[in-house]
Amino acid sequence: MGNLVLAAKITHVPTIWMSHTIEKYKGLRTSALDGYEKLRQAAIAAKVDTFIVIDTHWIVNQGFHLNAKPRHEGNFISHELPHMLSDLAYDYHGNPELGALIVDEVRADGHRALAHDHPDLGVEYGTLLPMYFINKGVNARVLPIAANQFSTIDENRQFGAAIRRAIDKSEGNVALFASGSLSHAFWENSKSVEGVNKVNGAFNEQTDHHVLELWENGDWSAFLDMLPDYAVRCVGECGMVDTAMLFGALGWKDYGGSITTMTPYFGSSGTGQVNITFSV
Repeated sequence: MGNLVLAAKITHVPTIWMSHTIEKYKGLRTSALDGYEKLRQAAIAAKVDTFIVIDTHWIVNQGFHLNAKPRHEGNFISHELPHMLSDLAYDYHGNPELGALIVDEVRADGHRALAHDHPDLGVEYGTLLPMYFINKGVNARVLPIAANQFSTIDENRQFGAAIRRAIDKSEGNVALFASGSLSHAFWENSKSVEGVNKVNGAFNEQTDHHVLELWENGDWSAFLDMLPDYAVRCVGECGMVDTAMLFGALGWKDYGGSITTMTPYFGSSGTGQVNITFSV
């Protein structure tokens, strides 16, 4: 019987890679890197053997998709921000078996789902950037899940519940990461450089802090009630579908756990970011 042993909402901003690789930006994202290290240690302690990463940079338009290749390997450069993120080499084993179980569970709920093993299907940086740091020394398998930009919060709640059922039917210890921001309003181009460490707009920043307060207090029902509006009004990354999947897997309004902040809230290029784990 499988176990969900680690669950988290994580950041994947490219400035983390800049902080790691470009001398000029050394130290820019120390708090995020420290959070990654804490997540790495948590994964080691929990004996994680598979990371499921809900990747809001792998955006699809129809159905639900998983990258269930037996192996992911390559050298990544971001087509979106090539000056920030390049030369990221990766080589991870996949988990086709768990991918097939998830597809079966999603289809059982009446949704379209596909697990892909096409050799040319790459991996996006919403998975690769955190895995570079968190999976180092863990050497766990990696199963990326796409974000459907036209799906509803409720569909993703159901998808998350299906993921949890599949984990329970699998073998091993699984970590589930929702890789995406809180608010996600990028700065207009002329302000993008000066706004590298800032959140775009007082409304977005204050709403993010309100959400984090709800999480700290364990007021899950209030948060989930506001999630659809939050995703729209604060320009949630790919509609915050990763967050809906995560909470679906945790039990939605039946969840009674608590959070641990691995990286405190910070602004990056207009967006609001954290690394936070949810007790399981």
